[in-house]
Amino acid sequence: MTVAGKALLLLSGGIDSPVAGHLIARQGLEVLAVHFSLEPITDDAAAVKSRRLAERLGISKLVVVIVGPAFAEIAKVCDLRLYFVLSKRLMVRIAEAIARREGCAYLLTGESLGQVSSQTLQNLRAIDAASSFVVLRPLIGFDKEETVRIAREIGTFEISEGPEICDLLGPAHPATKASLEQVLAEEARLDMGRLVREALAGAREESLISGRPS
Repeated sequence: MTVAGKALLLLSGGIDSPVAGHLIARQGLEVLAVHFSLEPITDDAAAVKSRRLAERLGISKLVVVIVGPAFAEIAKVCDLRLYFVLSKRLMVRIAEAIARREGCAYLLTGESLGQVSSQTLQNLRAIDAASSFVVLRPLIGFDKEETVRIAREIGTFEISEGPEICDLLGPAHPATKASLEQVLAEEARLDMGRLVREALAGAREESLISGRPS
């Protein structure tokens, strides 16, 4: 059975999210992508990798959002143990704004239970509470071997290989059972509306045609 509509993929440049995009596109949804770059804390290598992955997947539009300053503010102001949950809630808010603009009905991620210590059911529930959109997670029950196998089959594994830098500012021992009350209390230290607006103002759109740069 196929479904119609659009989904916005949070494309990290790692192994998992391209596979999630492939699986959902196979079900009939049109997939657009957003990449959150840690520039200027890092260079644009992850953004370049994400563009190559989007091309490989045949995605027609990629939005690159600079979140380095916002993530640094989260790390400085808030309880560092909640960094991953808070930063993902910010990404979900930004993604929701882009999804509404692009007419997408869903957000899409490559998260799966237990792949990293912060991806627990309780943390995912706290992240989902930041958005009114349904978040699709087609890899939720996959183990890494399954994901790697599919990545090799679809030609994204070689592009995705290499260390990810998304945890550059995060703690060695993040919270694994974050309550929404805790998260909201820490989030109140931030002006989330401003962080979302600033990130969106600096976003750049890259149109891709038939999996190749336009």
